[in-house]
Order: sequence, then C-alpha cells, then structure tokens
Amino acid sequence: MEIRRLFDIPYYQQKNSPLKQSLGGMHVTGKNYSYSTDEFVKLANKVSLGLLQMGVKPGDKIALISYNNRPEWNIMDMGMMQIGAINVPVYPTISASDYIYIFNDANVKYCIVGHGDLLEKVRTAQKDIPSLQAIFTFDEVDSKGQTDANGAEVLHWEHIFSDSSDFSAVEQIKQTIKPEDIATIIYTSGTTGNPKGVVLSHHNICTNVRDVLPFIPLNTGEIALSFLPLCHVFERTVTYGYMAKGVNIVYARDLETLSESLQEVKPHFFTTVPRLLEKVYEKIINKAKGESKIKQKIFFWALGLTEKYDYDWKASGLLGIQWAIADKLVFSKIRARLGGRVKGIVTGAAACPRRMAQFFSAIGVPIREGYGLTETSPAISINLFEPHQAMLGSVGPILPSVTVKITEDGNYGPGEGEIMVQGPTVMVGYYNKPEDTADVMTADGWFLTGDIGKFVENNKGVKFLKITDRKKELLKTSGGKYVAPTPIESTLKEDLLVEQAMVVGDNMKFVSVIIQPTFDSLKNWCKENGIEYGSDVNAVLSNPKVKAHYQQVIDAANPQFGKVEQVKKFVLVSDVWGVPTGELTPTMKLKRRVILSKYQKEIDAMYA
Repeated sequence: MEIRRLFDIPYYQQKNSPLKQSLGGMHVTGKNYSYSTDEFVKLANKVSLGLLQMGVKPGDKIALISYNNRPEWNIMDMGMMQIGAINVPVYPTISASDYIYIFNDANVKYCIVGHGDLLEKVRTAQKDIPSLQAIFTFDEVDSKGQTDANGAEVLHWEHIFSDSSDFSAVEQIKQTIKPEDIATIIYTSGTTGNPKGVVLSHHNICTNVRDVLPFIPLNTGEIALSFLPLCHVFERTVTYGYMAKGVNIVYARDLETLSESLQEVKPHFFTTVPRLLEKVYEKIINKAKGESKIKQKIFFWALGLTEKYDYDWKASGLLGIQWAIADKLVFSKIRARLGGRVKGIVTGAAACPRRMAQFFSAIGVPIREGYGLTETSPAISINLFEPHQAMLGSVGPILPSVTVKITEDGNYGPGEGEIMVQGPTVMVGYYNKPEDTADVMTADGWFLTGDIGKFVENNKGVKFLKITDRKKELLKTSGGKYVAPTPIESTLKEDLLVEQAMVVGDNMKFVSVIIQPTFDSLKNWCKENGIEYGSDVNAVLSNPKVKAHYQQVIDAANPQFGKVEQVKKFVLVSDVWGVPTGELTPTMKLKRRVILSKYQKEIDAMYA
C-alpha cells in the first residue's frame, strides 16, 4: 500500500504494523488513555460520516484549536480530510483579532476547541465571523450548559460521530480525493502584518513524510513523546511519520510537566525547539551548582570533557577512560532524567546553538538539527543519525525530493546567499493572496525562503546546508556594512543568564543588543555573588556587578565576529518576552518591529 494522501497513513499502519497503543494522551481529569490503530481508524470514519450528515462538503474548512496535543486532534484531522474537508489548525495563544482574521479569511464553517479559555475566546470572536456555524469542545466538561454567540448549544465533539457502521459514503468520497487536493491551510505566525494561510496539498506533506521516514531511528512499537504544537507543520508532519513508521505516539500533558512526562513515558524519540533544550541545560547546570563541593567539581570536570565532542568522534586512550568515568558519574544520570532510553532528538523551528547539540550528543542523547518552512511542508534538510551524515553548526544534507540552490548577490561571502527551493514539497500558494505568492516564487518555479545560507562539506565529501541569517533581518550600519544578527544573538544566548537577545544597529554607527535576562538563573547568580535580589528587578539590573557580568558575556562573544559585528553597547530589560505580550511569535521567533518600538527609548539612549 502506498501513502499518497494523508488519510492513507492510518490504514498503512493498520496493514503493516497495527498497534494496541497507537495514540496516547492524558485526559483533563488526569487519566491516561490510548487508542489502538483499529480504534483510530473506526473513530475517524465515524467523524467523516457524521460530518457528511451535518452537510460538510469537500472544500469546507474546519478549525482545530487546543493548548495541548491530544489523540482527538488526530482523529478529527483524519476524519475531515478523508471526505475532502480542509483542516485549519490555529494557535491557541494568538489574539482575538487574529482569530477573527483567520476564520474570515478561510471561511471556517465549524470549530473544535480544547480546554481552558479557548471556548470563550472563539465564542467572543464568533459574532464577527459570519461563516462560523457551530463550536464543539474536545472536553465534555467545557461544553455542558454552554451556548455560542448565536445562542446555539455548544456540543461535545462526540456529537459529531455517526451511529451508523455503514461507511460506504465515506469510501466513495475517499476514492475521489487526489494527492494534489488541498489537505490543510496553515496560517503562519509572521513577525509583521496579518497571518498568511499556507495552502498545502496531500502530495506536499506526503512527499515530506516519505523523505524523512527512513531517517527516523525508531522501530515498530517504540515510543515517541510529542509536545510541540500539532498546529505547527513541524510536529504535525513528524507525527504523520511516526504513524507510518508504526510508532506509539504519546502526548505530554503540557510543557509545565514535561519533566514528569519524560520520566513516566520513557520515550525513545521526540522533537523539540532549541529554547527547550536550553532550559533543560540551564536546569542541569543550576542543579549541579546546588550540590556539594565535590559533586560540583566532578560535574564541571565532566562538562568540560563534552567541549571536545564532535559527531563521529570517539574518546580513546586516557581520554576514553576519563569519558567512561564521566559517563558513569554524570552523563548516565542526565540521561535518566530524560527517561533513560532516548535514541534521538530532532530540533527545528529556530537556530540551535552549536553548544546545545554538542552537549546533549556528547552525553549520549543524539541531537540533530533540521531546517524547513511551513511553505515547504516543512523539511528541506536534516542532519541524520547515520555516520558522517551530520555536522555541528549545520542543518544537514538536503532531502531527496528537494532541490536547493544559493543565489549570490554580492552582499554576503563567497558561495553565500538566499536559499531557493524547488520540488514537490513547495506549497500550492498563500490562500487568497496571489500577490504575496508571486513575491516568493520566481518565474521558473523556485521558492525564495528569505534565509541566507551556504553549503559546506565534511571530510567525506558530504554536503551540508548552513544557515547564516534571515535576509529581511540583515542590518546595514551607517557605514554601509551588513551585519547578520542571528549568529550574534545565538552566541549570547548560550550563556545561562541570557534568555533572549536582539541585536540592533540598522543605520547606526555600531551594533548594540537588547538583553532579556534569564531571571531564575540571575537570581541564583546574585545569591552566589552577595547581591540582594528584591522585588525591584530594575534595581537588580542596574547593579554595577550585574552589568559587569553581562559585559563579560559580550566581551567573550565579540572575538568570534568581525570588527563591525561586535557589540559595543547593551541594555538589560526587566520584561519577560513572550507570545501573549507580543514580543515573540508562537514559534518563539523575535518580533523585531514590536521590540524595536517597545524599547525605542532605551535604544535611543545607547546611541545618544
């Protein structure tokens, strides 16, 4: 059986590797539960038939919104797609105005929401969304006694299910759906302006799944933990890959209890974003600092060994003996905190600091960084787990179905320029936005990623893609020199006391940086250095010793960059940057214009 459409995947699993536990999650009541492959398929068919009986037709849009991943999301996803309805997944944390914009732009007909305030948010927006006919909830406790903005009863999602066991009507429609048909519209978070709906076909995502499938180091029945949002194309496509591979998917309760989920589930594999790796690293370091002097000495000795690590490198001789001791005393205990049997982790959605990939891989938890965009379904390249197929600091070899070329325009180094992509994973286009689609597509069919990169080779002649910056984020100093902010920001964020950093200096004489400290780590640092950490955070940030420490962080980073790229001044800010407050996108990218506007006074002071 060939996977040509996304809803073929559960049937592929059913034929090749049926599981007693295909999808698992945790109910709001705290009860663990799971669905077998057969149950998954049966419920998806019940959803399909129920939607048909509600009058849903091919091309109708249905929105799914949930704070946490859950099997019901997948069941709805498959149920709607196999009758030609289009899944419009929506981030739970976006503003009410974004809800209204997305639902109206996509002409959403029905919406299913998860727990918490999501029902209230959608119900409030509904009066401005003429197309939205009804709201359902994944959790029965949230639907009881509730009505929507039109006065209609809000129903539990199981009310969609059909009682019939005759799925012939579903089968008839399935046969008419072609790989080129639209499967989903995913609205990108965007750093400026209204979100854009990326239209992806079954063929787009299925091609990406087939490309990535051989590189997932998992066997049938092994466990993948999932916690990145399914509304983002990265986790969603990976999840389709897990299903096709016959992997047992377990959804974490939430990010706040991720440590507990790792201990409970003991996964073999998961995907993440760099910031979560950094937070785990910070916790490891801070925990070590709280140990006895002898344990601290052993830990930081072992930590120093990891700085020698590189992919395909193995300690030998005296260093090999030291490494074995460090593994027994330190590394094995860290692995145990991650569940004890992680075979691999793939990180994406943002640049991964080299040190994070190096550290975790060195202790026996292999990290591989990949690269892609929503518009490319998403993966373009990925570092592999096979020998000589990964390089620290790169985003890996190009996937089989993808073609990449670099356009040089003189603003960058030799062989460096904008990354252009061609192939069957490139989107159909932006929904309702032909002009925006034309802006990112060349006349001969190349997609312009907006990312700057180059190819590098290892000693085996394997080519790897290396991302150097975002084209739209390049700064140009008043002296006419271009500066790439991302490498500088990533380097600064390797320090445990730097949560976020944004480089500024466009049309200015020199480069500066706005730093949001990691406040928990800063509090511990202040305690160690005899500095009072009171309720007035600004007083802490203005302390000469604190400022001197951050200057040392900058001084340590500056030699890694050219003279024009080196940071001359900095400012510490007391705000915590986040999605709800507007400084970060849902995928944790900096909203540069928002931050520039918010801290204009502080920026002006640096250049006064």
